[in-house]
Parts: sequence; structure tokens; C-alpha cells
Amino acid sequence: MAGSLPKRRATYADLLKVPDRFVAEIIHGKLYTTPRPAPRHAQAETSLAAALFNPFHSGSGGPGGWWILLEPELHLLGGDEVLVPDLAGWRTERMPSLPEGAFFETVPDWICEVLSPSTAALDRSEKLPLYAEAGVSHAWLVDPLLQTLEVLRLEAASWRLVTTFHGEGQVRAEPFDAIELDLARIFRTRAEE
Repeated sequence: MAGSLPKRRATYADLLKVPDRFVAEIIHGKLYTTPRPAPRHAQAETSLAAALFNPFHSGSGGPGGWWILLEPELHLLGGDEVLVPDLAGWRTERMPSLPEGAFFETVPDWICEVLSPSTAALDRSEKLPLYAEAGVSHAWLVDPLLQTLEVLRLEAASWRLVTTFHGEGQVRAEPFDAIELDLARIFRTRAEE
């Protein structure tokens, strides 16, 4: 009986061969590549990072105590899973200094995935369970097309939907509920007049 050879698991060496114009991740031993974000995605990601950076990363106008970073490379679950969330945050009490290498092995306290039509299924069905397994405490799913912000909290190793915000308005979302976020700025697609 002829059998097929098991597929080879992707390695970090495989990931390093991917051109810079792609985001590369290893999920369950498979190499995934996605193009860099489209403009709406990039706008939402950048605006959200800007809104959180001063009050939480630098402590200007807020409580501080966090590292907030764009597209960090995470090596989770013993390094077998290599994920790149759009944003991630670590409480400085858990990670007092940034690592010297090109990636993070310390599990973030919060991640944010900005959903695109081409990545939403992967973000929800593959990456979110891995974030939960690794012990990430909070997750946000931002959909720039639907203009939604889903706030999730890890409870008993499963994600619990805390709330979903939609459209414009000022909102408070854990774990960054010390400040109000302006959803209109995050989902903005035209220059302000």
C-alpha cells in the first residue's frame, strides 16, 4: 500500500525566507503569508496605536505601565507558534525591559487583530485559540469595514465577549478603560475638514 509522507512542519528558517512585503506566521506547523495591510486596515491600526501610546506606553495623560507595539513577532507555546498580531501590549511589571532579539517570548497581556476580509477567518479560528492557549488575558478584534471593536477577556482558558462597540463615539474598553477611545478617529477614512 502506497502511503504519503507526512507534510514537513514549517520552520523559522522558512519564515525568514519570506520577502519583507509579506507578514509571515507559523500556525500549527504551517507557514502563512499575507500581504501588508490595505489602507483602511493600516489607518485603524495606526490610529489605535496612537490613541494608546501616550497614555499607556509613555504615561503622558494616562496611567502608563505598558509596552504598546505594532506588529511584534511573538514566539508562543515553546516557540512552535510564530504569530504577528497587529498590536500587542505587555504590562511593564511583567516585562520590565524589551528583549534584545527580534522577537518576543513573553506572552503579551493584550493583543489586537485588525480584521481584513482576507485574514478575519485565520485571526478568529486559528490565532485567537492560540492566544488563549498561551495565556493572553485580553484581545480586541477591530473591523474597519464594519466599524466594530470586539473586546474579549480570557476566562477559564476560553474567550468571553465582554462587549462590542459599533460606529462612532467615545468608548472605554478593558484593559485600557482608564481613557476614552474615539472610534470615529480609529475608523476615519477621510481628511478632517
